[in-house]
Amino acid sequence: MSSVDVIVPCYRYGHFLRQCVESVLAQSGPSVRILIIDDASPDNTGEIATSLAAGDPRVEVSRHPSNRGHLPTYNEGIEWACADYMLILSADDYLLPGALDRAARLMDEYPKVGLAFGNAIRLDAQGSTTSATKRPTAGGNFNILTGSEFVALCGASNVVPSPCAVVRTELQKRIGGYRPDLPHTGDIEMWLRFAAHAPVGEISAHQAVYRRHVGNMSLAYMADGGLADLIHIKAAYAHFFETYGPGLAKAQKLERRFYWLLACDAIGSAGDALGRGQIEICDRLSEFALDVCPRFKRSLRWTKFYIKRAMAPKLSVALAARASATTTIGRKD
Repeated sequence: MSSVDVIVPCYRYGHFLRQCVESVLAQSGPSVRILIIDDASPDNTGEIATSLAAGDPRVEVSRHPSNRGHLPTYNEGIEWACADYMLILSADDYLLPGALDRAARLMDEYPKVGLAFGNAIRLDAQGSTTSATKRPTAGGNFNILTGSEFVALCGASNVVPSPCAVVRTELQKRIGGYRPDLPHTGDIEMWLRFAAHAPVGEISAHQAVYRRHVGNMSLAYMADGGLADLIHIKAAYAHFFETYGPGLAKAQKLERRFYWLLACDAIGSAGDALGRGQIEICDRLSEFALDVCPRFKRSLRWTKFYIKRAMAPKLSVALAARASATTTIGRKD
């Protein structure tokens, strides 16, 4: 029987922790172990973790005397893992029934696969759910992708929901842990790194629930129209292509396509900022687009954006004049 080690980093997510851990303990198929890493949480994480460990011998707890941050915590979990497969599962997420069995069966059947991932359900703070599915698999329960196919699938984004990413432990230890210089997009770089070393399995089923709430770390990177997020994505992919591009089929084509798509995302965000009247943010995003992909300036999409941006001052004056006229008409002397 295959085995899966699950690392559960927890910082201030004590109120989510029990559901997360119990979703792992309830999994069928492979044998599991769980390591809860309390990263010096100021809430009741320690008490809940201790209670969970006391109730099931498969649960262990590690406590940090001071906060180390998420990437060092992930790397601590990688060092601890020794099962056939492993998963880093944030304490605010949880697995769906059969998730580990589906991933383990795929990787058992295809020993060269280094990473298996599926779809996720996004759960917001109001309890509403949406599918985070990027695309269905091609006519079956799973697809096996080459490294180049996986990079092409990613485009300029992260298509792997982190609570769905089960990896082969031996390969994880061989390619190393998370890079401290990529605090926001370390996961994207990690999935790309796996794809540079092994095929990737894509599971059609929903594997986990990913929570969206005010405490998500990723929200801090969505300020300024998402410019910080785009900068970190660029850094992750740039490092990947520089380090692993020479051994990747069609690497130059994939790299050119990545920068084009990143520029498209930046211009899309610039257009949104323009619509909100955030001219400075709009300009910073458009400058970023041309910086990462100068040839984008010759595209129809850039031309349409440029015309809208050029019209923005005139539109602002017209709207201000209309507002002034409306105020004057409605004034009572």
